[in-house]
Amino acid sequence: MRVGRITAAVLAAAVLGAVPAAAFDLVDTQGRHHRLDALKGRWVVVNFWATWCVPCIQEIPEVAAFAHAHRDVAIVGVATDVEDADKVKRFAAKVGHDYPLVLSNDKVEKALGHVKALPTTRIYDPKGALVYDKPGRVDRKILEKIVSGTISSRD
Repeated sequence: MRVGRITAAVLAAAVLGAVPAAAFDLVDTQGRHHRLDALKGRWVVVNFWATWCVPCIQEIPEVAAFAHAHRDVAIVGVATDVEDADKVKRFAAKVGHDYPLVLSNDKVEKALGHVKALPTTRIYDPKGALVYDKPGRVDRKILEKIVSGTISSRD
C-alpha cells in the first residue's frame, strides 16, 4: 500500500508529538472570532466542558487563573450543552468562566471535531500544531508546564 505525502507528514508529526491542526474559526458569546490561523505565534488552549460535568466545573477557576496570569495565551472555553444559551452563560459567569466562551453547535463540532469525554483540553503551540489533546481535568500548573514545554501530551 502506498502512503501519500500528506498522510506520511501527519504520521510523522504524530510520532513527534505535534499534529497539524485543522483550521477553525469560532465565534464567542460576545461575537468575537477566534481563528487558529490568526492566533499563530501564541499558545492556544481550547477547553471543552458542560454544566453537568463536575470535573469541568472544578477546573474552570483553574483555567481562569491561568488565563489571568498568561495574557499572551489565547484561551477559549467551549460549552457542549447549549440547549439554553442564556442559562449556560449565567452558569459560566457564576463558576468564574471569564475568558471567551463558545457555545457548541454543529458548525463548532465540525470545525473542532467531537470530543469523547469531558472535560477535554486541546493545546496548540505557537506554530498552530496540536500538541496536547486529552480528556481529564487540568489545572493551572499543568497548563503552565505544557506551554513552557516542561511536559507534553505524551507525559
